[in-house]
Amino acid sequence: MSLLTSDYDYPLPEGLIARHPLPRRDASRMMVLHRAEQRIEHRAFADFEEFVREGDLVVLNDTRVIPARVFTDDGRVELLFLEEVAANTWKCLVKPGRRMKLGGSTSVGGVWGDVREILPEGERVIAFDAPVDLERAGVMPLPPYLHRDAEADDTERYQTVFANTPGAIAAPTAGLHFTPELLARVPHAFVTLHVGVGTFRPVQVDDLAQHRMHAERFDVSEETAARVNAAQRVIAIGTTTTRVLESLGRPLHAASGSTDIFIYPPYEFRAVDVLLTNFHLPKSTLLMLVSAFAGREFVLRAYEEAVRERYRFFSYGDCMLIV
Repeated sequence: MSLLTSDYDYPLPEGLIARHPLPRRDASRMMVLHRAEQRIEHRAFADFEEFVREGDLVVLNDTRVIPARVFTDDGRVELLFLEEVAANTWKCLVKPGRRMKLGGSTSVGGVWGDVREILPEGERVIAFDAPVDLERAGVMPLPPYLHRDAEADDTERYQTVFANTPGAIAAPTAGLHFTPELLARVPHAFVTLHVGVGTFRPVQVDDLAQHRMHAERFDVSEETAARVNAAQRVIAIGTTTTRVLESLGRPLHAASGSTDIFIYPPYEFRAVDVLLTNFHLPKSTLLMLVSAFAGREFVLRAYEEAVRERYRFFSYGDCMLIV
C-alpha cells in the first residue's frame, strides 16, 4: 500500500497512445488479470463473454457525451461547457481566462452570455440569454492527450452504442468496446454517471489523502438496484460505473445525486466483483482506483507487460479485465 502519488507512475512511450479508434469497436485486445493467482493472460475483447458466468450482471454507464467544446463567435475564446447549473446558466472552463473576466460578455452561436462568477479553480459561471445549441455550435471534447481536434468519426466513436442520458464531457471509455450484438448476449443493466472534469484532473498533491475529487452527478433506477442485488457477481464496466456502485454499496438502492468518492488503496469494495477498464494515465485517480481493486504492485507489473506487448493506451485503446 502507498499513499504517495509518485508510486502510481509508469513510463509510457508516446507511440502507444491510441489516437484513433480501431475500425471495429470489439477488435481491441484484452489483458486479463487473475487476482487470486496473480496471473496475467492475453486475450481479445471478443472473448469477454467467456468470463461472464450464470448469475452475473454486467453494469454499464449510459451517460451520453455532449458536444461541449465550443469557440466563441469571434473565435477568441474556447469554452468547455461542464454543467448547466440553472436554466441557460453554465459552469465552463475557458481558455484563455484573461478574456473572460467577471462581468465580461461574449456570444456563442448568436447567443450572448455574461460571466456572473469566477469559481476558486478558475471555472466561469456564464448566464446566457437563451439556450445554447451545443449540437450545432459544439464539437466532441476529446481528451487533450490525443493532441488532435475532433473529426467526423469521433461524433459516433467517442460515444458508447448504449449512450442515452446527455450530460458527460468525456466518454465512459471501457464501454466503447461494446457492440449492440455483444451487449444483447450478456445480462446487463445501466447506471448513469455524467463524467466531469474531476475524473481527469491530475493529482497535484504528494499525499493521496489530500486530493479532493469534483462531484459528478449520478442516477440509479429501482430496476437496476433490484438486479444488482439479485446478482451473484457484479461486473462493472469502467471506473465511472464502479464509482457509482461503490458510492451506494450493496445492497444497492435507487438514488439520484452526486458523488465525489475517491477510491485508492487500501479500499474494501462493497459492490463490484469484476472490473473491465481501459489503460489509464500515470498518476491518475483512475489508475489508483484500479490499483485498489487489483493491488498496486500487480497493476504496475501488468502495465509494464502491456508496454512490452505494445497494447494501445487510454480512451481509444485496449482494455483490461480484472477477475
